[in-house]
Amino acid sequence: MSSTGSATPARVHRLPVVGALRLGRPSDVWFKPALSVVAAVAPPSLLLVALGRLDLAAYTMAGSLCALYAHNRPYAARAKVLAWVILGMLGGLAVALVAASLTRDAVVLVTVGALLAAVQKAVCDATRVGPPAHVILTFVSSATLFVPQTLGQVPGHLALAAGAGAWAWLVGMAPAPLRPHGPERRATAQALDAAAAYAAAAARGGKGAAGARSAAYAAVHAAWQTLLAAGTRPSTTRGALERLVVRAEVALAAPTDADPTLLHTWARAVRGTGRIPRTGDARRAGEGVRRDEESLRGAGDDLRRGNADTRRVDDGPRPTADAPRQRPGGLRGVGHAVPLDDDSRPVDDRSRPRADGPRRTSGGPLREVRGVRRVGGDSLPVDAGPPPMGDGPHRTGKVPPATGDLPRAERDKLLGVDAKRDVPPRPLWTRLERLRPVALRTALGCALAGYAALALGAERPYWALVTAASLYQANVTLTRSRAVQRVVGNVVGVLLFAAVTPVAQLGPLALVLCILACNFGAEALIGRNYWLGSVCVTPLALLVTELPGYQPTGELVTGRVVDTLVGALVGFAAAVAVTDRRAGRRVERALTAVHRAREHAARLVAGPAATPAALEAARRGLAAAVVDLRATADAAAGEWWQRALPQERVVLAEQAAHRTLAATVRCQGLLPDPGTSTHTHTEGASP
Repeated sequence: MSSTGSATPARVHRLPVVGALRLGRPSDVWFKPALSVVAAVAPPSLLLVALGRLDLAAYTMAGSLCALYAHNRPYAARAKVLAWVILGMLGGLAVALVAASLTRDAVVLVTVGALLAAVQKAVCDATRVGPPAHVILTFVSSATLFVPQTLGQVPGHLALAAGAGAWAWLVGMAPAPLRPHGPERRATAQALDAAAAYAAAAARGGKGAAGARSAAYAAVHAAWQTLLAAGTRPSTTRGALERLVVRAEVALAAPTDADPTLLHTWARAVRGTGRIPRTGDARRAGEGVRRDEESLRGAGDDLRRGNADTRRVDDGPRPTADAPRQRPGGLRGVGHAVPLDDDSRPVDDRSRPRADGPRRTSGGPLREVRGVRRVGGDSLPVDAGPPPMGDGPHRTGKVPPATGDLPRAERDKLLGVDAKRDVPPRPLWTRLERLRPVALRTALGCALAGYAALALGAERPYWALVTAASLYQANVTLTRSRAVQRVVGNVVGVLLFAAVTPVAQLGPLALVLCILACNFGAEALIGRNYWLGSVCVTPLALLVTELPGYQPTGELVTGRVVDTLVGALVGFAAAVAVTDRRAGRRVERALTAVHRAREHAARLVAGPAATPAALEAARRGLAAAVVDLRATADAAAGEWWQRALPQERVVLAEQAAHRTLAATVRCQGLLPDPGTSTHTHTEGASP
């Protein structure tokens, strides 16, 4: 008999090219940079058209393109970032203009352009400026290197770029009066959506939960960074956003207790322009401070003895005598969205002090909350003894209150940006140190690509230089994907340029309108995939070359295709040649950082004198270390020539760190209880 019917079909593997060209979802704010760049480019260009000096539009466009930056930053930080981007653009432009005025040696100019590209790449990556990061700055400086100049013209050209840059700054800051907290809202919404996706993935099970968890922690970390960059001025809106990010963190600690639908609902409400939803306040019901102290000490003893239950936090409830009983039907705590009122007090009457006496505390952060196990239920090896003196107050024998037992104003402050500031940022020099291989790749690849283009007789070698500069990503694998995207996008883009050239050559106004359309299309599409945005970037770059005068279309198309292929091939060869042999060491350092942060958090959880502020700072430090470990491991995995990476140790370290984070959250009393669950209904709850 034939076995054809029972044969297992062979698995079809996707080609790397197909994966690199797959379209993603558009950005939430794709229209903001698209409209901003049009608003920044149009007035200066139209003014030059009216004056009959469209040949100067290349310099004004250099400043106008700065409007593409910092759309994900709060406005207080955006003002500074845009100013620095404009200054950086002017600095690179000044070097290029002076070099062009002093020499016409193409080899020297290519060398200067390659060095500028390497510096721009390293600085933008170290300061996390972008998108579009260094690509725009490199395009501006490299293009002007091959424009004939005299020293007397340099100040005037720089003044044009500076004036357009100032206008771009105003365009970037224009939405601030209308939506002063727009970037913070978007970052918070993304964190809530990511937490909801992880909660849903954890409920389904499977391999996708680990990736969703890493993405969720990264989104929450990014949300805190955005709130941190918003400044220190007190703000009721920012405080409400902080509480929503805390809800996302709680959902990460107990995904099975989270309601993905409600998290998505909060995210949609935050993205809008209405009032920020309230998550409700903690209803404290328990046995009092004495039981809190006993529970805390008991959990510390469990941790020291190593009496650990290896089950995960979200494996299910374990009933105890002390745990609050769920009402019939299994309905959980209230978490309905309460409108933000003016005095920032909860609308629910049950969150206010009782008239017949003081409110009862939650029974301690380590008690069973809605069936969630104590901290002793986690495998948290603690072998370092009591916490150091710097981790808490002087030993007085008294146990500080849990986070849930603090006054509302103090608790909200503790859970917000003030606690995040306790985690020191990584020094700039350490970020530059890990970027040395990428900077060397950029300098070598751009220089060799430019020299190769010159050897082939190219009139504009900066096209090959810019193509090479745009390739370099965190590792060789991502660089290869970007090379594929760049080549495909540019080839399709030259066809689009050939189609729009007859319209652009109708007159100066038609040329400017075509440039504006390409600007809008590039920013609207590049979020879905780089190659799709390049389809519009390529005709934009070719149309800019026609600002001083029209040129033969065939020569432009042929030259662009050849320089793109040269830049992609030579640039990728340089990425392969310059290996990042220290990637494995960085993974080891990241593992060490996670281990130390985890031990520190575990000491605080087990120690009898851990203050809520110390717990919060330790939790955020551990979360940041986990995010950095995942990013470092992913970057190292894409390098081709290095020693074997400790992938198993990375996975185990992440799992242990996530258990410690969940235990720290429980120690703070932040896990869902009858007043803070992310579920929407409960028996006997008021609407």
